[in-house]
Amino acid sequence: MTDPRIDPVSELTPEAGSTATIEEREIETGGRNLRQHAARGTMINSGFQAGLAGLGVLQRVLVAAFLTRSEFGLWGILISTLVTLSWLKQLGISDKYVQQADADQEVAYQKAFTLELGISLLFFIFCVAVLPLYALAYGHPEIIFPGVVLAATVPISAFESPVWISYRRMQFVRQRTLSAVDTVVAFAVTITLGVLGAGYWSLVIGALSGSVAGAIVCTIASPYPVRLRFDRGTLKEYASFSWPLVGFGVSNLLVVQGTLLVANDAVGLAGVGAIGLAGSIATLADRLDGIISQTIYPAVCAVADRAALLHEAFVKSNRVTLMWSMPFGVGLALFSGDLVHYGLGARWEPAIGILGAVGLIAGVGQIAFNWSIFMRAVNDTRPLFIASLINLASFVVFMVPALLLFGLTGYALAMGASTLIQLAARAYFLRRIFPGFAALVHISRAIAPSLPAAAVVLAMRLVVNGNSLGLALLELG
Repeated sequence: MTDPRIDPVSELTPEAGSTATIEEREIETGGRNLRQHAARGTMINSGFQAGLAGLGVLQRVLVAAFLTRSEFGLWGILISTLVTLSWLKQLGISDKYVQQADADQEVAYQKAFTLELGISLLFFIFCVAVLPLYALAYGHPEIIFPGVVLAATVPISAFESPVWISYRRMQFVRQRTLSAVDTVVAFAVTITLGVLGAGYWSLVIGALSGSVAGAIVCTIASPYPVRLRFDRGTLKEYASFSWPLVGFGVSNLLVVQGTLLVANDAVGLAGVGAIGLAGSIATLADRLDGIISQTIYPAVCAVADRAALLHEAFVKSNRVTLMWSMPFGVGLALFSGDLVHYGLGARWEPAIGILGAVGLIAGVGQIAFNWSIFMRAVNDTRPLFIASLINLASFVVFMVPALLLFGLTGYALAMGASTLIQLAARAYFLRRIFPGFAALVHISRAIAPSLPAAAVVLAMRLVVNGNSLGLALLELG
């Protein structure tokens, strides 16, 4: 009988001399070849993650109905500060754990968990130290205490790392069921507290509740005992993989935090709230790209020495993502006014323009967005750092003067310019692992399918006078 962990299709089995066979990686394909299993995993992950991503957006929209723009702006400062600071701890430990092929996987997991927990604790201490500085910079000392509470979710979430084991084995249903606990609990607690009038504290307590619930469930379900096991050799190995990712995180932190600081001065707290709301909704496109990327990453690692298969995985996975993200971005641009008028309420009318612009930028920004997992799979993470430095330069050259001179309009224009520059950087580095990569063809095939639908909607608006919820739903359909 064929071992279900071994890919029965020879072209998808790593060649002799590669770092690990499919069997050694414990990928449980259930008798399917790796391509079929990855496709099945994409469908499973899409079902779980699309629902969870939609739940996250619904949470933000519903809570926005109970918060003022200033309150939402305060939350935007808080969450953006901690999310961007968390990039400093994104050392790719889970990615490296998936990539490794140690003989004793229980020991390998415990070493990875030890590093994750240690870094998470250091990150929490760092946040407690720097939050007062951020409060001083923004002029809002009230972010300090909820910021400390929110930062506590990071070391707690380290105990959700048993999900990595199912991820490495490509046990998609188990992986997604465990990881969903955090999001579902956070949603339930947040909405309940929001309705009860807890303000932005509903979001803080909701996030903490989700992390605690997720940590408990994942620890109980772990196939390996959760133990501390430190090894200097493992630390060195992980560090060589991770230092460009640290630079990547620092650069992106400077961009996001710099944008918020400049925006706070240029357009005020209400303007920051508009930027935060637009970013929260547009992030849905990023999260759905992550569904595909996360699904195929273990398979990509297993065939990292097969250039043809890597190229196939990149092109197909990115096109599948763009089938969603491009229409989503164009749709947000077309219906941002309807979203405000029939959903968020009149107080969000100043955000209509930025919602539409960020929608288009988010759609275009998904082109080759998953290039990072291929760089990680071939153990070449430096291009990610270089691309982030380019993005930092774009912030200085475009974003700062644009925000100061033109406010929210300048923000949208600068975001568009930075996105185009990032597309050029991705195309350049992708040619290093995919010689002859045709970036313009890839981009045109991504954009073309959305044009006819957008043209129909615009034509309807030229012909039909006035607007209504029914007409907006018809156009959306």
